[in-house]
Amino acid sequence: MDDPESHGEVNVKFLQPYQARKSYICPNCNRGISPGTSHYVVVPVHAPDLRRHWHRGCWDGRRTRTPRR
Repeated sequence: MDDPESHGEVNVKFLQPYQARKSYICPNCNRGISPGTSHYVVVPVHAPDLRRHWHRGCWDGRRTRTPRR
């Protein structure tokens, strides 16, 4: 998992379940985010092409757990 904050400032947007219409893979746990599941969209300001969709728990806990190998 690449740390999006290593690219500098990030914009984080919370998506409500009614806004989540597609499936995504969370870069932290590598599991799916199903349509209708609330989650975060994280976009590095200077690298918007690195936008990723994160589970709420994965994003909120990213600094408290050890990195995956």
